[in-house]
Amino acid sequence: MATIANWLGAGCLVAGALLGLAAAIGVLRFPDALSRMHAATKPQVLGVLLLLLGIALRLRSPSDLGMILLVAVFQLATAPVAAQMIGRAAYRSGRLDRSLLDADELAERGSGDGSARPA
Repeated sequence: MATIANWLGAGCLVAGALLGLAAAIGVLRFPDALSRMHAATKPQVLGVLLLLLGIALRLRSPSDLGMILLVAVFQLATAPVAAQMIGRAAYRSGRLDRSLLDADELAERGSGDGSARPA
């Protein structure tokens, strides 16, 4: 049983590393801030979770599993907030092409710089 867990752990480690590599390539290659934000959060979070799963399958001690669980929770809590802040800063600073947006809900609220007050 330990051999199967070790092989599954190794597979998760390789898959997580490949997703991390794909996220890094996406951040370097994508043309605009919103695409880069997507590449920096979606595959990176899944890659980190796969890496953590692979480490958990390899270590299997209760204290290590608790620490791995904490890292996973903090990763899932901080990545969406970081992506939202990056997108908001890009929108407000005008560093994105608004013609690429399917819908622009913030344009209805004003100029996007925070000066408009909601009704």
